[in-house]
Amino acid sequence: MSKRSTRPLPGARKPGAPGRQKKGGMPDVQQMMAQVQQMQQDVEAAQEQLKHETVSASAGGGMVTVEVTGDLRVRAVTIDPEAVDPQDVEMLADMVTAAVNEGLRAAQELASSKLGGATGELDLGGLGNLGGLGLPGL
Repeated sequence: MSKRSTRPLPGARKPGAPGRQKKGGMPDVQQMMAQVQQMQQDVEAAQEQLKHETVSASAGGGMVTVEVTGDLRVRAVTIDPEAVDPQDVEMLADMVTAAVNEGLRAAQELASSKLGGATGELDLGGLGNLGGLGLPGL
């Protein structure tokens, strides 16, 4: 006969933890809905703010520079005239590609920091988090 442990499982919530479940083990749906609505408002505000924020990235020692908005739109590409060599167009294309990719990476990082803060307070009780939904910044 095996002995049953009375220790809680790792990650188990404490009995009576506020806001997670009603009596009988059911989640507090009203509170969850209020949290989801607040999160939606916060995400919308952060997305609007991201449209007005930019990041810059460069390649080729600054020969090619791009500016990308927080909502992942390339706003500008600047190419130093010295980077234009008719005999080596491929190198210029590589520098543009590298600069754009770095700009997009930096803009995604900016979006993640802004949107992650908007969703970080959501308490879904036993339902987990929204990170598995594939939404930008979650």
